[in-house]
Amino acid sequence: MSILEELKWRGLFADCTDEAALTARLAARPIALYCGFDPTADSLHVGHMVPLLALRRFQLFGHHPIAVAGGATGSIGDPSGKSQERSLLTKEQITANVAAVRPQLARLLDFETAANPARLVDNADWTAQVSYLDFLRDIGKHFSVNQMVAKESVRARMEDREVGISYTEFSYMLLQAFDFYHLCQEQDCELQIGGSDQWGNITAGMDLIRRKLGRAAFGLTLPLITKADGTKFGKTEAGAIWLDPRKTSVYRFYQFWINADDRDVIRYLQFFTFINHEEIVALTQAHEANPGARGAHRALARAVTEMIHGAAATQEAMRASEILFGGELAGVSETTFQEIVGEVPSKSVECARLGDAGLPLTELLVHAGLCPSKGQARKDVEGGGIYLNNVREASTTRTVMAGDLLFGKHLLLRKGKKNYVVVTAR
Repeated sequence: MSILEELKWRGLFADCTDEAALTARLAARPIALYCGFDPTADSLHVGHMVPLLALRRFQLFGHHPIAVAGGATGSIGDPSGKSQERSLLTKEQITANVAAVRPQLARLLDFETAANPARLVDNADWTAQVSYLDFLRDIGKHFSVNQMVAKESVRARMEDREVGISYTEFSYMLLQAFDFYHLCQEQDCELQIGGSDQWGNITAGMDLIRRKLGRAAFGLTLPLITKADGTKFGKTEAGAIWLDPRKTSVYRFYQFWINADDRDVIRYLQFFTFINHEEIVALTQAHEANPGARGAHRALARAVTEMIHGAAATQEAMRASEILFGGELAGVSETTFQEIVGEVPSKSVECARLGDAGLPLTELLVHAGLCPSKGQARKDVEGGGIYLNNVREASTTRTVMAGDLLFGKHLLLRKGKKNYVVVTAR
């Protein structure tokens, strides 16, 4: 299977400027290709993963990937797919953001292999050396305003009379084209990849290469990922899903994937993992036969979380996830338990109330908000629906003592299958 065939079966092939010519070129010898990302935050998020993983897929087929950090373009803002203009970042913010995402890129690309190591470059390194007049004379003269206005990313914004498009964002296309031209000239880069919203920017770079260098170049776009319910991929009620564990905990990252819609999980296995065709076919068959078993979801969550956060952190997240499905608490570490604190409702209780006599479980259930009254609490206990530290409690006279506290401070209460409260002694 060729790299283009690999992308197609994974559903990662949206469009190509000349598929036949690119197929022949890829078969002839390894190609240098690039994908850019603008460092608008101090972390990448899951929305960045598809194009960057596509670079890695090309790398695995022997090609030479280049990741371009937009130190220059990031200070302008790409209008593609945006209904409003971005807030401009300072040079200091952009420099700090580029430094912050470097270690994350090392999770997605191999910078150490001797055969075809990935390269990370910053377009500020070559753009900052060019004066405004030189840029207009040497680059701008090759672009027709009529053609630029016809590009979808520009036209859509111009048709919005309330927002419009500034000259700053209008110029973004020229800067990205300049990147492709520079990389072609200096690093023999012949292919640019990106999301389907980048088509206009990619073809602009190809035109510039043809005009200034007399060379052919290629463009390949990947589909923009959406959820089956039509909502934006990578967004939750809590916000974006970041790769930095300080912004999105490993547990929450794992939960994002394991809670994927049943209609999306197989697509996500294809898009976001390196699990091979045969394994995905087997997971698909098992998922279709019994979606409730959630084998495909677990495979997805484990593969992506291990890729970004490593095996040890993934095991902690999996253990924490099992706790919320009634898993045993015996032997669980405090670190693992802390992953779920804050992910479920919480209440506090005074340590003194757990003294010698203890606190009646029925009273604690009311205090935690799991039961509206002690009478209902007794009924729920008698019905077998109440769990303390994931152990079913059958006695309506059960009292909770200090010795029941996990790590000397927490109690995990559950009513039914999914209603959890963490009670913390203070």
